[in-house]
This record gives sequence, C-alpha cells and structure tokens, in this order.
Amino acid sequence: DFRYVVFHPFLDEILVGKIKYCSQEGVYVTMGFFDDILIPPESLQQPAKFDETEQVWLWEYETDEGAHDLYMDQGEEIRFRVTDEVFLDTSPSGPAPATPDAPVQPGQPTPPVAEDAQKKEAPYTLVGTICEPGLGLLSWWNS
Repeated sequence: DFRYVVFHPFLDEILVGKIKYCSQEGVYVTMGFFDDILIPPESLQQPAKFDETEQVWLWEYETDEGAHDLYMDQGEEIRFRVTDEVFLDTSPSGPAPATPDAPVQPGQPTPPVAEDAQKKEAPYTLVGTICEPGLGLLSWWNS
C-alpha cells in the first residue's frame, strides 16, 4: 500500500505561514512541511526597507502621528497570497565529462572532481505577495 500527499496551492490562494528568515532577496516563509516560499521586496507592503543590522524587512506604516516601523521578525505568522510557482528540473545530468589532459595511470588514485560552487536549487518554489490590505503579519491586523 503506497500513499503520498501533494502540496500544490492554487495561484491567488491565501496561505498562512511563519517567517523563516529575511535577506536582501525578500522574506522567506515556511509552512512547517514546506520551506521554499519567497516574498520578494517589491511584493511587500510599501514603503518597505531592509534593516541590515537586524537582517529584517520592515514596513514604514504611515499614521497621523508619523511613520511607525513594523518589523517582519523571524517566527512571526504571516498571511500571503500565492502569485507564482517555479519548477526547476533538478534531475542529475549524468556523469561529469572526463578531462582528457589528466590521464589516470593504473594504480593511481582518481583525481578529485572539482565541485562547482552551486547553491542547491529547490525543485519547487512558491512566490508570494503581502502587498494588499489584510495580508502580512497577523499581528498587524489583529489590533
């Protein structure tokens, strides 16, 4: 007996996750069972800015008393809309081609294969937005 579960949200579906971390690329969100969700800077509530020292994004929320910085801290619950999905073919491409300029003599150890400094790409990534009323940190809208 074989069973599996597929996570494939609809485009425009609204989900709630937790902020995993922030970087210049945007806010990374986790669902607990799925971590490859990115909310890019242009899809954050505006005006937004990245705080280099704290390594967090913040929304400069305007009120009658002036601007308030609303921080997007790690671990906070966040409501977002799915705007795109990215599929990458991560299947192996086969063995690396042998280098003809380095013949291996019998009994000699095989020279180490130079690993390309490539970061591990996720096969499936969601892209989201919080640039709408009611989206963003749940704590922003509860009070």
